[in-house]
Amino acid sequence: NGLDPYAYLSDVLKRLPTHKVTQIEELLPHCWKPKSN
Repeated sequence: NGLDPYAYLSDVLKRLPTHKVTQIEELLPHCWKPKSN
């Protein structure tokens, strides 16, 4: 799927504690988009 595994996991682990449960699908690999700064 072309994802950098380190970038993906790092980003998801940072977002997970504050991410809304209703939007958790956004963090799945096939839906994930890097957070823009």
